[in-house]
Amino acid sequence: MHHLLRRKIVVTFLSLFCMSASMAQLRDYTNQESHDDKPYHFGIEIGYNKSHFNFTHHPRFLQYDSIMDIESINNSGINLAWLVNVRMNDHFDLRLHPLDLTFSEKAFLYKQNYDADTSITKKIQSITLSFPVHIKFSSDRIGNMKVYTILGGKFDYDLASNAKATKAEDLIKLKRSDLSAEIGLGFHIYFPFFVLSPEIKLSSGLVNLHSRDVDLKYSNVIDKINSRMITFSLTVE
Repeated sequence: MHHLLRRKIVVTFLSLFCMSASMAQLRDYTNQESHDDKPYHFGIEIGYNKSHFNFTHHPRFLQYDSIMDIESINNSGINLAWLVNVRMNDHFDLRLHPLDLTFSEKAFLYKQNYDADTSITKKIQSITLSFPVHIKFSSDRIGNMKVYTILGGKFDYDLASNAKATKAEDLIKLKRSDLSAEIGLGFHIYFPFFVLSPEIKLSSGLVNLHSRDVDLKYSNVIDKINSRMITFSLTVE
């Protein structure tokens, strides 16, 4: 027991020491001075996302009383991406993601009329191959920090789409392709051997994803479905 406690103390001490050394390097030295002058550079991105559907009710929802209410539920997922940054000038860059995989789960909660306490959750899991294109505007560098904003869009292709499913009585069919507008804010933190970029990004789908089927009870009460996502990511360049 004492051995485990000593080990935890040593690990904690070493972690604090490394953190202090890193902060000292950020404060006392200018790291990666020529990083932003490179014509292009690459990065690896990992992110955590929260997503849901924005939807509208179909007129049929008011004509039938079997389903009393529909809610879209936020769910979590992860993102993995490869970044390519192309320098345009001192403040503008073109950012591409040749490989971007998003694992997400969205859900609808249905409350049914025949039992007020009964609700059914319909989960929709997605494995999306995305192709984002962003224009990045960066501030002037202050020491080892820089703030930036991004604006652009992305094309999504859902590898797990169920739009062509035949046995779909309890499904909500969605199309494979989507197009989204994106805006984000981030920071570049320059370390001696890499640049770390925390970022928050909002995505808003522009395409109606719903492949509506009048014969599906959970689908025919919904008209349009659009995707919404917020992503917190870390990129190492």
